[in-house]
Amino acid sequence: MALRLVADFDLGKDVLLWLRAQRAASEASGAGSGGSDVLENDYESLRVLNVERNGNIIYTYKDDKGNVIFGLYDCQTRQNELLYTFEKDLQVFSCSVNSERTLLAASLVQSTKEGKRNELQPGSKCLTLLVEIHPVNNVKVLKAVDSYIWVQFLYPHVESHPLPENHLLLISEEKYIEQLRIHVAQEDGNRVVIKNSGHLPRDRIAEDFVWAQWDMSEQRLYYIDLKKSRSILKCIQFYADESYNLMVSSENDHTTGKLVNFGCDYHQDREKLSKHLTLCVFTNHTGSLCVCYSPKCASWEQITYSVFYIHKGHSKTFTTSLENVGSHVTKGITFLNLDYYVAVYLRGHFFHLLNVQHPDLICHSLFLTGNNEMIDMLPHCPLQSLSGSLVLDCCSGKLYRALLSQSSLLRLLQNTRLDCEKMAALHCALYCGQGTRFLEGQIIQWISENVSACHSFDLIQEFIIASSYWSVYSETSNMDKLLPHSSVLTWNTEIPGITLVTEDIALPFMKVLNFKGYWEKLNSNLEYVKYAKPHFHYNNIVVRREWHNLISEEKTGKRRSTAYVRTILDNAIKVISNLEARNLGPRLTPLLQEEDSHQRLLMGLMVSELKDHFLRHLQGVEKKKIEQMVLDYISKLLDLICHILETSWRKHNLHSCILHFNSRGSAAEFAVFHIMTRILEATKSLFLPLPPGFHTLHTILGVHCLPLHNLLHCIDSGVLLLTETAVVRLMKDLDNTEKNEKLKFSIILRLPPLIGQKICRLWDHPMSSNIISRNHVTRLLQNYKKQPRNSMIDKSSFSVEFLPLNYFIEILTDIESSNQALYPFEGHDNVDAEFVEEAALKHTTMLLGL
Repeated sequence: MALRLVADFDLGKDVLLWLRAQRAASEASGAGSGGSDVLENDYESLRVLNVERNGNIIYTYKDDKGNVIFGLYDCQTRQNELLYTFEKDLQVFSCSVNSERTLLAASLVQSTKEGKRNELQPGSKCLTLLVEIHPVNNVKVLKAVDSYIWVQFLYPHVESHPLPENHLLLISEEKYIEQLRIHVAQEDGNRVVIKNSGHLPRDRIAEDFVWAQWDMSEQRLYYIDLKKSRSILKCIQFYADESYNLMVSSENDHTTGKLVNFGCDYHQDREKLSKHLTLCVFTNHTGSLCVCYSPKCASWEQITYSVFYIHKGHSKTFTTSLENVGSHVTKGITFLNLDYYVAVYLRGHFFHLLNVQHPDLICHSLFLTGNNEMIDMLPHCPLQSLSGSLVLDCCSGKLYRALLSQSSLLRLLQNTRLDCEKMAALHCALYCGQGTRFLEGQIIQWISENVSACHSFDLIQEFIIASSYWSVYSETSNMDKLLPHSSVLTWNTEIPGITLVTEDIALPFMKVLNFKGYWEKLNSNLEYVKYAKPHFHYNNIVVRREWHNLISEEKTGKRRSTAYVRTILDNAIKVISNLEARNLGPRLTPLLQEEDSHQRLLMGLMVSELKDHFLRHLQGVEKKKIEQMVLDYISKLLDLICHILETSWRKHNLHSCILHFNSRGSAAEFAVFHIMTRILEATKSLFLPLPPGFHTLHTILGVHCLPLHNLLHCIDSGVLLLTETAVVRLMKDLDNTEKNEKLKFSIILRLPPLIGQKICRLWDHPMSSNIISRNHVTRLLQNYKKQPRNSMIDKSSFSVEFLPLNYFIEILTDIESSNQALYPFEGHDNVDAEFVEEAALKHTTMLLGL
C-alpha cells in the first residue's frame, strides 16, 4: 500500500515480554507472585497512556488486587522502568511524566467494573494527582472534580541541565486550560521534592475553548475560541523563556470538537465523536501550517473535508461520494501528517495524499477510490497522528512511523491508466527517493518503455523537472519558491470521484517578538503569499532571448566582446566537469565528447542567469554555495537526459558502429531515435540545454532510419539540428553515389553560410565547387558598381572562347585585383576567378551531358 507503517514500539513485544520475564525471574527467586499475578490474564489491562516529547512511552496496567501500575519505556535505551503504583482500583485516562522522571501527573476515574465501590471523594468523578517518584514520596491531589482533567508536562527546548521549575498543563472538560508552575528541590542527596506543595502557582491560559490539540514534539498548544459566529484558532508555543502566539481567523462550524493528542484517549467515545467534526493541525519543518477539517456527517453517502493551507493563503474543500455504504462506517475519516504530504482516508472507500508544499494543482495530489489495493490494506483501527510522521494505534498499543511506500507508488505509476494518478504517483515517488539513483533508474526504465503513456502532460519533461528539483531541494529552505517542481502550470481535467472548491483565506496574525526556527519559515511563507506577485520560480525566458542574440551575432560575424563569451563558455566547462564527477563509470553513448558551441552557450547562459536568480532571493547564503547549487542543478538536468538515453541504448544493445553514416538503420536504432526525439521535444519548450553531442547522435540516427524526404522535413521543422561534427562525418563516410550526392547536396543547402562554406571544401565534387563559386561571386559582386570598360577582350587569356563567360571572368579578375584585401578566401583556398571559370565550365558540361 502507499502508506507504509514501520513500528517503533510494540506494547506486546517491548513491554509485555519484559513483564513476563520479570515475573519468571521473580518466581525463580522464590519471591512469590506478588503483584505479578496479573500475568495470568496476559495483562488485559495493559495499554499506552502517553508519548512524551523525548519519545518515551508511558503505559499502565493493573495487578491482581486492582492496583494501578505506571511504567515507562525509554525509546533510546529500549529499557522499561516501573514508575509508581497507585493502590486503588481506578481507571487511568491521562498521565504525563516530567523530563527528569521525578514527577508524575495522572488523572483517574472510577473503574467501570460492576460491584466495585466508589474509590473517589463524594461528588467527584475525576481525581488528578501529582506524585513525587524520585523516590516515591508525597502525593498531592491537584483536582477532585466532577469533570474530566487531562494532564501534560512541558518539555522546554533547553540543554541537558534540569530546570528548577516544571510546568504542567491541566486541560479541563469544562473548557479551560491551566498552567501549573512546580518548583522542585533536591534533599538528602538525589531525593527530589516539591517546594511549597500547598500552594502551586497557576495561570489560566485559555478559557471557553471548543477544541484543543497538543503537539508534543514542538511543544505547541492549539485551541479554538468561539467568538460569536467566528471561530479563532490560536496557538501557544512553550519555550523555557518565552511563548509565541499565533492567531488564525476562520469562519467555520467549529462548535463541537474533541481533544487531540493529549495522550492515548480511551475516555472519549469514538463512535459518538465520529458523528461530530474532526479537526487536526499539522506543521512541518518547511514552515507549512495546515488545518484539516471534516464537519459533522448527516449521511455517509457523501463526505466533505477541507484543508486550510494557511502558509499558502487558500483552502481547498473536497467532496467525495461513497459507494456501498454500510452501517459499519462509524469511525469517520482519518488525517495523518506525513511531513510533505497529508493523508486523508476512510478505509475501504478512499485514500487521498495531499501535497502540502505544492497544493495549487490537484494533479500533484493522489486520490484513490473504489477497489484498490492501497485502500484495502489501510489499518482497521483509527490512527492517532502525533508530531512529524509518528502515528499511534491505541487499539494495538503500537507506535509507528508513517512513510510513503516507494514500491507501491512505482507499481501505481506503472499500472494506472489515469494521467492524474501517474502525475501524482511520480511526484510522491520522487519525494520518497529524494534524487536516489536507484529510484530514478526504475522510473527511467519505465519511461523508456512507455514514453507515450501520458496524454495530458509530457512524461519526460515532468520527470526531468521534478527530479532535478528534488536533487537540490534540501540545500535551502526557500527552494520551493525559487525552482519549478513541475512542468505543468494548469490542470483543467477532472479527477474521477472527487470535486474541489478553492477559496482564498485571511492570513494569520502573529504576535511574535523574535522570529526564529519554525516561525521564521512560516513568516517567510506568509510574506511570499503577500508580496510575491508574480511568483519567483525560475524560467529560461531571459536565457532564450540572450541565446538567440548570440547565435544571430555568430551568423553575422558581429559577436560582442570575447571576454563575455569566454565567461559563458567557462560556465559550461564547469557544468560538464561537475557532471563528469557525478558519473563514475564509462558512458555507453557518445555524449559530452564534442564542442557543440550552441549547447555550451545555452548551458553557460543558464548558469549565469540561475546564479543571478538565487543571489537576488537567497539573502545570507554564501556565494560559493549558491554557485555550487547552480552547477548541481544544471548538471542534474543533463545527467537525467544522459541516463534516459543510456537506458534506452543499453536496452536495445546498440554499439559504436552506428556512429557511422554508411550503415542502415535497424528497429533498435529507430526506437532510440524516437526516444531522443521525445527528449528533444521535452527540453525544447522549456529551453533546457542538451548534452553536447546529442544533436550529432540524433542526426546520425535520423539519417539511418528516415527516408530522405522525411529526414529533410525533420531538419526543416527543427526536429533535427545539423551540427558541424555530424555533417563533416556525413561527407567523409558516404561515397558519391547518386543517392548520397542528393543527400549531401540537400544537407549543404540547409547549413548556415559559414558552416556551409567550410563543409563544401571537404567535399571534392562539382556540386561543392559550384556552391563555393556562387558564394565567392556573391561576395565579390555585393558592393560592385559598374564602371566604363574597354569592349575589347584579350581572348588569349581564356581557355575557352565563350564571350559572356570571358567578359564575366574579366570583371571578377579586376575586382579581385583592386579589392584583394577585403576578401579573406582569396589567395588562401585557391578560390578566385580562375576557379569560378573552371567550375562554371564543368557545371555547364554536366548540364549538357557532355
